[in-house]
Amino acid sequence: MSDATDRPVDDDAWAKACAEDLEAEKARRRAQHGPPPGSAAEELRKLVDAVADKVSSLQSPLFGAAAQGTVQQIIKQAKSAVEPVIERNPDVFDHIAAAGSELLAAYRSAVEGQERRWTQGAGDPAGTEKKADDSSDPRDEGPAAGEHIDLD
Repeated sequence: MSDATDRPVDDDAWAKACAEDLEAEKARRRAQHGPPPGSAAEELRKLVDAVADKVSSLQSPLFGAAAQGTVQQIIKQAKSAVEPVIERNPDVFDHIAAAGSELLAAYRSAVEGQERRWTQGAGDPAGTEKKADDSSDPRDEGPAAGEHIDLD
């Protein structure tokens, strides 16, 4: 019998090797780029803490001791209002963040399309060639030429 048949076969050797490689790659990326951002709920909690710390650190001669106490009380109330919402609904903040990203992408697409129409091609600069019986939308006619505005 040869050595290959004497050794027990590990069926999960490939899966274990892949998992080890993945963990090594994740560790390398964390070392290179820092920790990945947390969930939207965790990021909101960090934002609230950072704002609270910054407001707490502001000490001005304009603020008296009573004003500083009031600011501290407002910060505590804000934290106590935000924490339960974050704890009960952490996935909601992920969905809100995703929706915000989608809205930003839609806005960017609309703006880029409009800018492209403004900056491309030549046409009627004054926009006076529209016929009375023409019911089409002028935006469907393609890009229009820019209009020169004399600022002097």
